Amino acid sequence: MRRTLLIALAVLALLPSCRRHGGGVQPPEEQKDTVLPLGFRTEDFAVDSSKVREGETFTGLMTRLGLGSRAAYDLAEGCKDVFDVRRMRAGNPVEGYYSADTSGRRLEYVVYHNDRIRSTVFRCRDSLFASIYDKPVVHERKVADVSINSSLWNDMLAAGASPLLIVDLADIYAWTVNFFGLQKDDRFRVIYDQTVCDGEIVKIDSIEFAIYDSGTFRACAIRFDQGDGGNKYWSEKGESLRKAFLKAPLKYNRISSRFTYHRKHPITGVVRPHTAVDYAAPIGTPVHSIGDGTVTMCGWDGSGGGNRIRIRHMNGYETCYMHLSKFASGIKAGARVAQGQTIGYVGSTGHSTGPHLDFRVWKDGTPIDPLKMISPPSEPLKQENIDSLGKVYAAYLKEFGE
Repeated sequence: MRRTLLIALAVLALLPSCRRHGGGVQPPEEQKDTVLPLGFRTEDFAVDSSKVREGETFTGLMTRLGLGSRAAYDLAEGCKDVFDVRRMRAGNPVEGYYSADTSGRRLEYVVYHNDRIRSTVFRCRDSLFASIYDKPVVHERKVADVSINSSLWNDMLAAGASPLLIVDLADIYAWTVNFFGLQKDDRFRVIYDQTVCDGEIVKIDSIEFAIYDSGTFRACAIRFDQGDGGNKYWSEKGESLRKAFLKAPLKYNRISSRFTYHRKHPITGVVRPHTAVDYAAPIGTPVHSIGDGTVTMCGWDGSGGGNRIRIRHMNGYETCYMHLSKFASGIKAGARVAQGQTIGYVGSTGHSTGPHLDFRVWKDGTPIDPLKMISPPSEPLKQENIDSLGKVYAAYLKEFGE
């Protein structure tokens, strides 16, 4: 890694730079004799740390830190190949490095932190210059084994895994596991790769293999790329984990009412069918379409449903989302929607005792329980890859001791 860093810094010293009056390579003097992390000796200067302000431009930032407006403009124009000033983000850390002269402090360097790994170093004295510095990173193969005790978030942390892993697991299992209905003793076992910088986990590179086990239900996720740009996660049988419908249309606090043909209505007191699942959630929680489809109804439901959206999907499926506070932009009858697209927001309109989503599903006109719906699978793994997938699956199981 040290050798790689030395090579990288040596290459950076040869990159084209910008000067006030243009042309030529102008590396910092300090890089001629030695290799320094940022290209200069930071301890030789006084430093002021701040953040990019909301609405602040690159030239505005530079002049605030002490660079002349003309020099700031020349720096922005001349270093376009190194740094795109339009992508500077408010809130990102920035440091100004100053030396003392007869007139007071003089701005020598500015370091803008693009992200946790990459920084851009601007030389602000003599000839203008910009270069990129990437901190060294380490790629690690990790194994996590987490059983739910209090919450997946807390239990991941207790097991030494990054919460970033939860986000990726939720994406992979979005069609298979209801992450908002996990129970105590549900278990996740995961083999994954991560990137570490300065001792902190920066990102999860990829999840290679995972097993979710609830005791009565087990779902494997095997990363296997067929090279066709399509799905990359499969069950051990070669079935795609990407299904036609998501498990839930929103992030919710709890299920307040389930599918039944005999429920006493909380307002009227009349016992009648409730062929829906009610998800309790705060007002404004985004509601997503569980699958691709076409909006057939979007408006007020005079029978008590309040703001309502109904969507027609493939293979005779329809879904309905009621009591919404408002509709998402562009949602209207006839509009095409994609799986996971936000279509509205949780509310308490119509006959409702509190904020929640009334969610309904029909198959060929017959109501079905959304919690028991078996989603149609996507295209299966190509037959010629079944044996290869089986070998990968067996190898990963061996790592888990099975």
